[in-house]
Amino acid sequence: MVSSIYLPEPARILDVQQMTALEKLFTLEFFGGRSLGHQSGQFVTVSALGIGEAPISISSSPSRSNGTFELCIRKAGDLTGVLHQKKAGDTLGIRGPFGQGFPLKKFQGKDILFAPGGLGLAPARSVINQVLDERGKYGRVTILYGARTPAELLFKGELEEWDKRDDVDLHVTVDQPDDDWTGNAGVITTLFSKVSVYPRNTVAITIGPPVMYRFVLMELLGKGIPETSIWLSLERRMKCGVGKCGHCQINDLYACQSGPSFSYAEIKAVEGAI
Repeated sequence: MVSSIYLPEPARILDVQQMTALEKLFTLEFFGGRSLGHQSGQFVTVSALGIGEAPISISSSPSRSNGTFELCIRKAGDLTGVLHQKKAGDTLGIRGPFGQGFPLKKFQGKDILFAPGGLGLAPARSVINQVLDERGKYGRVTILYGARTPAELLFKGELEEWDKRDDVDLHVTVDQPDDDWTGNAGVITTLFSKVSVYPRNTVAITIGPPVMYRFVLMELLGKGIPETSIWLSLERRMKCGVGKCGHCQINDLYACQSGPSFSYAEIKAVEGAI
């Protein structure tokens, strides 16, 4: 056990999978053998010696840990460029988990509507797989997923598995289809007309780029889902994880401590939150 929240703990890379041109999925374990002990919706900070540190959402479900955890990392800068050069057997520094996850116990007995966009499927996958592993505790499960192009769809194998399940209603769309795409074309909001919900018994979880939230929230509210039952992640505001750097501060709210998972009712009046 690491003695300080500021001190990275070494973790071994067990496997690296190329998912898209920009995303890789890393499977890791701590050298000491301890479990990460995370909740769906939390994040860690990942560091490479001499390069720096970045917050990354946890992509694996606590229900499938087996002493390992998974991080889907997009190549987007100097640090992530170095991380993308790492291979199985290499070591990364990990701090966390940090933040508040989604309160899944409160959602039991409810229908769950997931609406992740783009890279937002990475943290959403943690919640989705936990719900599916505990399937009997929830009502209907609907997944609406949108990406920019077919080549940018994440976790394609799992999308196929979810689509084959009788107890999951999956709809996928891309903004810019190619010649081989046979599915829905358009932004994620075009999928909402394809599903019906029982608003008073539905919890919605949406994770994606900030520009997406305003339009998805309009769709969810338009279906009558209460503000207290609409949940989203402010994962893109995360930084140090412990409320010291100020990057996650929104007025008097420290999103990395109170969040990153929030109900819309909690943050709708916080200027600059969405």
